[in-house]
Amino acid sequence: MKFTLESSLTNIVPTFKIGMIYYTKIVVSESPQMIKGRTQLYQENLYLELEGQSVTERPGIKEWRAIWKALGGDPNRYRHSAESLMRRIAKQNYLTPYHSAVDLNNFFSLQYEIPIGIYDMNNLDGDLVIALGDEETGYEGLNGRYNSLKNIAYSRDTQGPFGSPFVDSKRTVVTENTTEAIQLFYLRPSLSEKECTELLNAAGKMFSQIHGGDYTTALLTKDQSQVEI
Repeated sequence: MKFTLESSLTNIVPTFKIGMIYYTKIVVSESPQMIKGRTQLYQENLYLELEGQSVTERPGIKEWRAIWKALGGDPNRYRHSAESLMRRIAKQNYLTPYHSAVDLNNFFSLQYEIPIGIYDMNNLDGDLVIALGDEETGYEGLNGRYNSLKNIAYSRDTQGPFGSPFVDSKRTVVTENTTEAIQLFYLRPSLSEKECTELLNAAGKMFSQIHGGDYTTALLTKDQSQVEI
């Protein structure tokens, strides 16, 4: 399977970076108490920090809002997923546990202040591409409605779009039956390649400690726009 970052994104944002972690032989279940407790404590501390700071001034949130605008989107109308999560925390509307994969994915997104998606590989088909959406790009999302991805970065396989830093599709949702998954990190362009690689390895290690199995990481940039896994 090939994984490609299209020039439709890097021509506009030359430092655009996408991280990928491919997991195999994982076991998804109810989150262990350690993850539940750590996530709750993190949210409570974040809430206290946000009492004296706007969500949009957080470095990662601010950077991704700028990317949104550079790509032609409206960051106030279509908020990226990390900002949406953080706005919930600012209102003390804490995230409730779902299952281990989603809970850890949300924790990473809050910690790194970037949009992150996780997808069931059994529901994906063929090569994967990250590109810039146009007026015809969209899907039925986890929010229960059709979502247009015009001027928004998105991921697709041979069947069509399945994910984005805005909202993910129903088609590739991870469940407790998932044994093979791919996680996409919409990394901050300001991070160096070394910092990105270290982030991906740290996340992969923690995810595997909870879910078992093996993982492989990859980083896509303008200069390294395709990998094969």
